Amino acid sequence: MAKLTKLEDIVSLCKRRGFIFQSSEIYGGLASCYDYGPLGSELKRNVRNAWWKSTVQMRDDIVGLDCSIFMHPLVWKASGHADKFADIVTVCKKCNVRSRVDHLASAENKTADGLAGKVCPACGAVGQFTEPMPFRLMFETQMGANVDDSMTIFLRPETAQGIFVNFRNVLDTTRVKIPFGIAQIGKSFRNEVTTKAFIFRTREFEQAEIEFFCAPGTDEKWFEHWKEARFKWYTDLGIKKENLRLRPHEKDELAHYAKACVDVEYKFPFGSGDWQELEGIANRTDFDLRQHQRGMRTLNAWYEKKGDLSKIDLNSESEDYQKGPLSYFDEEAKQRFIPYVIEPSAGIDRSCLAFLVDAYDEDEVNGEKRGLLRFHPAIAPVKAAVFPLVKKDGMPEIARNIYDDIRKYFNCFYDEKSAVGRRYRRQDEAGTPFCITIDGQTKEDQTVTVRERDSMKQERINMSQVKQYLREKLDI
Repeated sequence: MAKLTKLEDIVSLCKRRGFIFQSSEIYGGLASCYDYGPLGSELKRNVRNAWWKSTVQMRDDIVGLDCSIFMHPLVWKASGHADKFADIVTVCKKCNVRSRVDHLASAENKTADGLAGKVCPACGAVGQFTEPMPFRLMFETQMGANVDDSMTIFLRPETAQGIFVNFRNVLDTTRVKIPFGIAQIGKSFRNEVTTKAFIFRTREFEQAEIEFFCAPGTDEKWFEHWKEARFKWYTDLGIKKENLRLRPHEKDELAHYAKACVDVEYKFPFGSGDWQELEGIANRTDFDLRQHQRGMRTLNAWYEKKGDLSKIDLNSESEDYQKGPLSYFDEEAKQRFIPYVIEPSAGIDRSCLAFLVDAYDEDEVNGEKRGLLRFHPAIAPVKAAVFPLVKKDGMPEIARNIYDDIRKYFNCFYDEKSAVGRRYRRQDEAGTPFCITIDGQTKEDQTVTVRERDSMKQERINMSQVKQYLREKLDI
């Protein structure tokens, strides 16, 4: 079987079949911004739903949130984003392309310090760079009706902080006890220095994150738990194990708040095939809750400084943080502590891309190439397609009745145009697991033909059993 190995083929498939389009395409497009089409929006919704079902619906120890994109500026001061969330960049003097310093490769036979031996990824020039400078990754905007009451705020660069600042609200309004988690899916925004590889790295993206709160000393156990659970989620939804790996972070690449971190990586078809991050699982210790306790105590100072974040100091250790408002009292152990946090953080857009790449296959049918997407039924955009063999003899009416019945339970598609073989091929390329065809025999014995996508095997069942058949086969 031939396998797609070029990203260009994936992009072409997505455009041709209505998965993903360039944003604002009729105006020439907007760089690194994409719109999900009819099939893509269904795929993305199914990936979200599969994540939510696995992490919230099927667990007793996790609850959900849906937080605002706009947050108080002190949130980002406390989290460190206002001061530290920047990349060090440089500009090539020859082609004027901006690059992250830590992403620049060294030229062959060059061992010079600094940027002298580095190669521009755009034009290949060696050592032709400006002095490194910080590049802020957060998008800024103004909130307020006029100049007098306006305030500089940020589009959130991650969904995690909304969870941390609602930690006490969740404790006070639910019956959760540590260990427990809070989950959220939502949009985040980062003013990336460079975007990459279609929807893999964009400035607007969707995250699915869990902040799992646990007692200090149990964090390593829960870290191992979430490594295994999150890897299994991908394989359970059809990703091939040989295309996935867990890569621990080296000490010099750990975030300032992290005790440990591991990436779930997928072998994407970038170039000859590159391992790239799908999801990070981090042990954030008690950093975030401690920082937000400090932030809560600086609100008056923030107003006194007229909202100037640069003049706010969050480094004081004078308070007893074990007894602060974001601490937790364990009734059984009679102990108060700041919880540690394990954070599995996945990218929904990256996951969609991985599922598309991994599902794509090609085979040959009667001497002709067949392209298909072998999606797991849970994420397949369309679960079943219904066809009348021809547009006469009452077949369309029967097909419509079946379609109207099963569409209440599954996302289905009705098609009566062109030869049935061509209709099968269109659904194969869309990843539809089953096609149901109504033909001349249907009126005689009330049976229909059900064709399975991957094997192309066909069987006849009574049309009254179609709904139950699909329920059993799809297992959703």
